[in-house]
Amino acid sequence: MQSFDEFSANPALEQPLNRAQKAAAVLIAMGKPVAGKLLKFFSSSELQTIIDSAQSLRSIPPHELDDVVSEFEDLFTEGTGLMDNAQAMEGILEEGLSPDEVDGLLGRQAAFQKLETTIWDRIQDADPVYIGKYLKKEHPQTIAYVVSMLPSSFGAKILLQIAQDQRADIIHRAVNMKSVNPKVADIIEQRVRQMLEGLEAEQNTTATNRMADLMNELDKPVVDALLGDLESISASDVARVKPKVFLFEDILTMPHRSRITLFNDISNDNITLSLRSAPGHLREAVLSSIGARQRRMIEADLTDGAQNVTARDIAVARRSITQEAMRLASLGQLSLIDKSQDEQAA
Repeated sequence: MQSFDEFSANPALEQPLNRAQKAAAVLIAMGKPVAGKLLKFFSSSELQTIIDSAQSLRSIPPHELDDVVSEFEDLFTEGTGLMDNAQAMEGILEEGLSPDEVDGLLGRQAAFQKLETTIWDRIQDADPVYIGKYLKKEHPQTIAYVVSMLPSSFGAKILLQIAQDQRADIIHRAVNMKSVNPKVADIIEQRVRQMLEGLEAEQNTTATNRMADLMNELDKPVVDALLGDLESISASDVARVKPKVFLFEDILTMPHRSRITLFNDISNDNITLSLRSAPGHLREAVLSSIGARQRRMIEADLTDGAQNVTARDIAVARRSITQEAMRLASLGQLSLIDKSQDEQAA
């Protein structure tokens, strides 16, 4: 270790301090309570210059510091040495400035950005049905890695979207997965990021969902007119909104098996109420999806007529059924559109 004489005799350490270094030295010597109160009198650029000077400031022996303090015409107790200048300056800043101001001046924003929500947190905000749909196109090892990075409950929902004959292989790969090469992990995470960006743009925009919910509260003729008008303005908007719009009349577009699934757990009272004033072909589509005994009971109730039933009551019953249809569709338990009819029409 150098003696004090050797320290003083080292020409490299005795280079004269510039003005910014002197200012940093005095602030550090003052200590946090006093120096913190002075910081508000500096501009942002001046503070940045002082911080840079403090971080590279050489150790200053007490006698030299005393000369610096005298130059500023301030009082200082002789004998203080400065060793950890960067840490001392950070402490002073924290005394006189807000945390955000300190972070900005010290360039710590980049460090905090690393603590932002990760891609694995973001993916849990998406619909597992859509995630599964996208992952079907990926290699089983990629799927296994993604599932292993997620909470078990969410990973299980994704796994259910994968073909049953592939699930065991994916679980096997996940259970026996060793350390993943960081470069490979980066590639997979980038792919997941791209997938989420696509989902957010096409399926999960808040504005699109709000507009679809609004249209789902309207009558079909009004919705058809709105979509037609929107088509003349932006076909892409219609493409985003229309798949999220499902009205009671759209039950006609469902495959027969899906209609059976939908009405399996809906009460007779709700079905009866929803069919009040419904056209014959729509009423038949619903009644043909339930059991014979249940159908006879509902038909009898419909024949008796509607007493004290309002249009609002009918609308509420129909809305509850369409909401259940969309819920089951999101879980992959039924389809809202008969694809075979679409293909024939094409």
